[in-house]
Amino acid sequence: MRTNDILQLAANYGLQLCDDLVFNEMGIDFKVAFATDTQGKKWVLRIPRRENLADQIEQEKNILNLVKKHLSVSVPDWKIANPELVAYPLLEDKPVITFDPETYEVMWNIDPKDSCIVSSLAKVLVELHQIPVDEAASIGVKFLTPQMARQKVSDDIETVKREMGISTELETRWRKWVDTDYLWSDFSTFIHGDLYAGHILTDRSGKIGGIIDWSEGQVGDPSVDFSGHITVFGEQSLRDLIDEYKKLGGKGWESLFEHAIERHSASPLNYAIFAIKTKIDEHINAAKSQLGVL
Repeated sequence: MRTNDILQLAANYGLQLCDDLVFNEMGIDFKVAFATDTQGKKWVLRIPRRENLADQIEQEKNILNLVKKHLSVSVPDWKIANPELVAYPLLEDKPVITFDPETYEVMWNIDPKDSCIVSSLAKVLVELHQIPVDEAASIGVKFLTPQMARQKVSDDIETVKREMGISTELETRWRKWVDTDYLWSDFSTFIHGDLYAGHILTDRSGKIGGIIDWSEGQVGDPSVDFSGHITVFGEQSLRDLIDEYKKLGGKGWESLFEHAIERHSASPLNYAIFAIKTKIDEHINAAKSQLGVL
């Protein structure tokens, strides 16, 4: 979709934009554009890449309405939300990391060694995981009991092995994880579901001011919201995050750290499931590479 088409689309919904759009093409489900309206207000536009995202958009809108009642940080305030266009005012803070669209080089908004991000994230995670699961269930989000969350990993292994193949090393590791009882929690919480540094907005000091991209919000295994931390900040920072989370009243368990490490190791499995669903060659080949079968 060209710039003029997007400007006209926004105008159809009463949003008059200047023509200096800046695009982020890295989103899987949405083309993202940053724009300024004729009054000088900055906006984020999300243009669906496929025609079958209407239900997902409606569900994320409901999730946003839920979490904004419980979190002390900002979330997107969707002013336009339909199968053609999602638009909301740009939140004040910036993502912890962004990627150069051409080189994929990581660019930092904070000092990654600053401990403020850990204490601030721990506080947000406690608030997030204490959202009543019954309230979350009432808006129709995916609801996985601990047994269901564990079974899903097992089912995903079977699906990916059948459709793509998995290296022996990864399959052995993932099956051992699934079969090790003490690693798994005996409770579920509401989770963001795709929480990593690119979806966390902070000021320069590392204090969190907002969380974006809530399409994977659901009730499930709380380790999901910890595992993304490892990729950017490493294992010691994850230990610190879990310690601070528990100090602030977060409900954890003894092997949460080890479980989050294994959850992180299964990132290629999750990507492969996505690739199978989309049937896009680019994702299929990338997933096979991560699975060690290409």
